[in-house]
Amino acid sequence: MESRIEPFSEPHRLEKLRELSSLGLDPFGHRFTGITHHASEIVEHCDALLGGAVRIAGRVRAVRLHGGSCFLDLHDESGRIQVYVRKDAVGEEAFHLLDFLDLGDFLGVDGTVFRTRRGEPSVDATEITPLSKALRPPPEKYHGLQDTELRYRYRYLDLMANPEVRRTFRQRSAIIQAFRRTLDERGFLEVETPVLHHQATGAAARPFGTHHNTLDLDLNLRIALELHLKRLLVGGFERVYEIGRVFRNEGISTRHNPEYTLMECYQAYGDREDMMDLTEALVRESALAALGQTRFTYRGEEFDAGQPWHRVTFAQAIRDHGGPDVDALRTEDDWRHAARETGVDPGQPIAKLMDDLFEHYAQPHLRQPTFVLDHPAAMSPLARAAADPRYALRFEPMIAGMEIGNAYTEQNSPLAQRAAFEQQARERQRGDEEAHGMDEDFLFALEHGMPPTGGLGIGVDRLCMLLLDASSLREVILFPLQRPRA
Repeated sequence: MESRIEPFSEPHRLEKLRELSSLGLDPFGHRFTGITHHASEIVEHCDALLGGAVRIAGRVRAVRLHGGSCFLDLHDESGRIQVYVRKDAVGEEAFHLLDFLDLGDFLGVDGTVFRTRRGEPSVDATEITPLSKALRPPPEKYHGLQDTELRYRYRYLDLMANPEVRRTFRQRSAIIQAFRRTLDERGFLEVETPVLHHQATGAAARPFGTHHNTLDLDLNLRIALELHLKRLLVGGFERVYEIGRVFRNEGISTRHNPEYTLMECYQAYGDREDMMDLTEALVRESALAALGQTRFTYRGEEFDAGQPWHRVTFAQAIRDHGGPDVDALRTEDDWRHAARETGVDPGQPIAKLMDDLFEHYAQPHLRQPTFVLDHPAAMSPLARAAADPRYALRFEPMIAGMEIGNAYTEQNSPLAQRAAFEQQARERQRGDEEAHGMDEDFLFALEHGMPPTGGLGIGVDRLCMLLLDASSLREVILFPLQRPRA
């Protein structure tokens, strides 16, 4: 099913296109080199530029004709600048080209900087060059683009109409750059691993399937980056990371999108303590890069990424907020009984049950940046066991009641990892579609030896959502998945 596209609502634009062509002009333009300034530079430094020659280009957003002269609003990536076009300055033939101009068209302008009598920074055009014809009007023709569904579906119109949206994605880029800078400075090597996997492993999630025709091979889109990055530690690299897209065949909500950006990194000879230090640094540097400070506000609540994070165990967090004494739950039946009393589905897979109990009792209350430690081993098949083998050397970073990542002291025993995979296989047979699959190649790699390792994964979109105070994950993903229009 394809999205429904409305027919042209302004056929006169096609007529203007044909008229431009009849004059020997290409309505979709040509190379326009030598641009000297962006609009914001001229506005900000107008006094220093007064009388100086500039060359600019952008999209026409307003036209005000006054006989032999015309004022245009020209918008480029940085903002708006007013252009003054006079027939006696550009010549009658060039001025006549304004007859074929529509809102949304791209125009190149050569001219000099001046201020109008009202003091507005402007460019007095000496030459104008039509660069590209727009066959549809810009969204502000219809009072802007405010409808949320349309904003996500037609992100290019959203970006065109709403400068604050462009600012959001510039800030997102700054956050990702901060990730790279922070990791690079600590000696991590950025790598790329396969998107197509024989076995979907590395997380508890359902994969998307696909088929390779030439090899006649069923494959999965990756749900995590973990196991291939760990293979690199077996191979001799000591610090690696990847920032890449992962795909999980699950629901869509304000906090979930089936395709999202994940950063995972692994440090040989480290453990979860190193990963907690790194998490604090990554979030702190991201806030500084995007906002210029470590303090930020999310949904009216204030946070400070520059302060040390709180620490609480999984069991303590549940107990502190009215839940059962997790330390006293010795068997799976104990957990199911506790779930039954809470109203959590007692018949679901045990790992999901444990997670739901945590979400029910504790997670909404963990507001300030917090590390939740020592999750049940049943929830953590890729992590080393703690001194109490019922728990894993794992933590989840939480902000505003939202999980933004996951981290372990990694399991590097091939024997223990095989046992954990076998238990996951049993869970899958019992109906847990999100249980880890058996990855024999990864086990083969572990049997060659992997050093003690700390690993960390952070959901980039979730962190952007928090730092940029976005109401939904889709506000910080350029092209979130949408159902096709009927």
